[in-house]
Amino acid sequence: MAENSPERKAEKKRRSLFVDALIRLVKEQPLGTAGGIITIILLIVGVFANFIAPYGMNATGAGPTFAPPSIHFWMGTDNLGRDLLSRIIYGARISVIVGLVGSALSVVVSTVIGILSGYIGGAFDMIIQRIVDAFMCIPSLIIMMLVVSIVGPSLWAVIVILGITSGIYGSRIVRSATMSIKENVYLEAAKGIGCSPIEILVRHILPNITATLIVMFSTMVPNLIIQEASLSFLGFGVPPPAPSWGNMLTGDARKFMLQDPGLIFWPGLALSVVVFGVNMFGDALRDVLDPRLRGGVGRYGLKVKTPVVKSKKKPAESVE
Repeated sequence: MAENSPERKAEKKRRSLFVDALIRLVKEQPLGTAGGIITIILLIVGVFANFIAPYGMNATGAGPTFAPPSIHFWMGTDNLGRDLLSRIIYGARISVIVGLVGSALSVVVSTVIGILSGYIGGAFDMIIQRIVDAFMCIPSLIIMMLVVSIVGPSLWAVIVILGITSGIYGSRIVRSATMSIKENVYLEAAKGIGCSPIEILVRHILPNITATLIVMFSTMVPNLIIQEASLSFLGFGVPPPAPSWGNMLTGDARKFMLQDPGLIFWPGLALSVVVFGVNMFGDALRDVLDPRLRGGVGRYGLKVKTPVVKSKKKPAESVE
């Protein structure tokens, strides 16, 4: 490939945009950078849980029951002698799977519904939006509990239900982004040269809402993690003995929490830190990728200086 070829120039441009976004994230968004570090740690722990966890997730008798934190059991043990640290590490894997796969499914559902509804418009848009309104009138947790009680609790059932339900709610954002660019001149030009609606959607509208989809994905991950924990806490999520952080907060933990507060404290702390970190990272990513927020007043590390214009006063004329 030649050095000055269009492909090489496009690759250099994409690389420079990525480096610029990374530098701006570190300089302007310290909380977002910390959230990004937490997100990376979550991914690493979730993927390599088998190698990081010192014990099995359900290895009963690994130590004495209700053992306090020590060099062998950093977070202590539960009522069955299982290592809490190992169970929290394996719970991170469930959170990673639910967050990433569920958010990807949610973005796909939101894109399909929102882009078609926003582009086609008319009666089709009205019907689709009334259906979305009907879903938004009912709390999402109630819908999820109802569907899970019908199909049965399992990891993949929870992922599919969370992804589809969140995708229906998020379709409004994609619809708004589609409608904001639908009347642009380049779309009229594409229609004028004979592009089909599929080509317009895929080649012209979809690339222009990619930043919105990326931000949706990053902000959807913590929402799905907390929703899965809520379902598991209520008994409608990932069933035991899988160590979901939600079901670690209920059952025996509620029964013995006065005897050993660590049964509640450590899973709650892990859930809070992860949700906070991923939320901060998603908000920072939105600020970096959204061109409307670039260079605005009040960003971290930016000081907007207002130029001072010195007016030259004419000397007062003497009145004789």
